[in-house]
Amino acid sequence: MLKKILLAKPRGFCAGVERAVEIVERLLTRFGPPVYVKHEIVHNRFVVDDFKKRGVVFLENPMDAPEGAVMVFSAHGVSRAVRQAAQNRGQKIFDATCPLVTKVHAEILRHRQNNREVVMIGHRGHPEVEGALGQADNGVQLVENQNDIQKLKVQNPRRLAFVTQTTLSVDDTARLVEKLRQKFPAVAAPKKEDICYATQNRQDAVKRLAEQSDIILVVGSPESSNSNRLREVALARGAHARLVDRASNAKSEWLKNAHTVGVTAGASAPETLVDEVVQWLKQLSPDAEVREMDGVEEKVVFAVPRALANQSAG
Repeated sequence: MLKKILLAKPRGFCAGVERAVEIVERLLTRFGPPVYVKHEIVHNRFVVDDFKKRGVVFLENPMDAPEGAVMVFSAHGVSRAVRQAAQNRGQKIFDATCPLVTKVHAEILRHRQNNREVVMIGHRGHPEVEGALGQADNGVQLVENQNDIQKLKVQNPRRLAFVTQTTLSVDDTARLVEKLRQKFPAVAAPKKEDICYATQNRQDAVKRLAEQSDIILVVGSPESSNSNRLREVALARGAHARLVDRASNAKSEWLKNAHTVGVTAGASAPETLVDEVVQWLKQLSPDAEVREMDGVEEKVVFAVPRALANQSAG
């Protein structure tokens, strides 16, 4: 019988996602539809579907948008080739790339300018990784696991650096960095780690949540890297864990014999979806106590582009 619902803190939208969503909101107010976005603005179906209903068009190739169209680069960032393609069509470009992803791009460029090869730790095919790899024409290699590191070959081990995708598992990445350093002791690390503050905070919160929960529901879409990592962190800490897009995807049989359910949300999932899941749980067990755990109070804010700074989202 479900007796307690614990909410992770922090959870849900991070500053980078809030900024990206705010940019699209302001562009809809300023220009009206259609607003074109390279890739999904963030990996959340609820957010994306809502924008589609309001005239936002998501596409993979800027060449598929008309000349002069309003074009937004998603929070995941884009390659130099994508940026150039949009410029070539005279599109009005608004960059919603998370500033912490932009930091990784800058690191790659700086290392290549200093004649260092770069190893990127990340998930092959993820748009953030594709955008980062596309910051240089050569000299950047991707590794996903220890096997990739073992096979890695570089021209000069003393002129090597690494960067990481911002939404990885903190613990898994630390193990890969250790293996990388064992093979290439001189590899240069980022001055400040690339895994973003929000990813770190949410994973730490899930570790605490797992200590007190029989099962953890992670609110987030299957495409969301950070949401998937939260589920993996919960499993690694011994809690059952399920990823749910929203309450309608949850199943009551998951809760069989569960006394305490933990709830968290990936950095691209809005709080309204968390509220939905909590209400669903309360319908199943009206007497269950709902309590938010202690955790980090995030105060990070990323400003929208200057061109939109005085534009209200309406």
